[in-house]
Amino acid sequence: MQRKLATTKKPFQLRNVKRWFKYKYLMLTRAEGGPGLVAMGYSIGLAVEMFTLPTAGLAFFLIFPLIYIFRASMAAALIGFVFGKIIYLPMTYFHLKVGNWLLPHGTRKQLWAFLPDWMDFFVKSNLKLLVGGVVDGIILGILFYFPIKWLLMLYTAKRKQRREAKRANLVNDSN
Repeated sequence: MQRKLATTKKPFQLRNVKRWFKYKYLMLTRAEGGPGLVAMGYSIGLAVEMFTLPTAGLAFFLIFPLIYIFRASMAAALIGFVFGKIIYLPMTYFHLKVGNWLLPHGTRKQLWAFLPDWMDFFVKSNLKLLVGGVVDGIILGILFYFPIKWLLMLYTAKRKQRREAKRANLVNDSN
């Protein structure tokens, strides 16, 4: 008869968190589908964050169908969403300027009669911020897509060169 040993869970160590983040980073850089899908996910997360505040956080749920439609990376979208939170406050000025530029004067007064009461509060206070955030979010998403894709392609090419050099050294050492 074999006796089963009880396994105990290891205690929390900071080293394990660092290893987990490194593992997730490697998974992201080596994602199936290539750098384009990772860059697309990042851009989607960033674009959606730019108009999350005026929608009281409901725009976050827009990430899921967009990720599905564009077949992008969910992890990269969440990273882009967090980065968007960091740059949101400085970008608010630009959201208001773009929203003011795009919306004709008196638009809010015309919309109040057609909107339900629960939506009236959001539209009254945040219409310029919402419209400017959507436009700025799309622009930022497009601007960040290409550099991230290029950096991931560069990382993949360097990794491939290192692996080929290591293989060549192993073949030379064995001869």
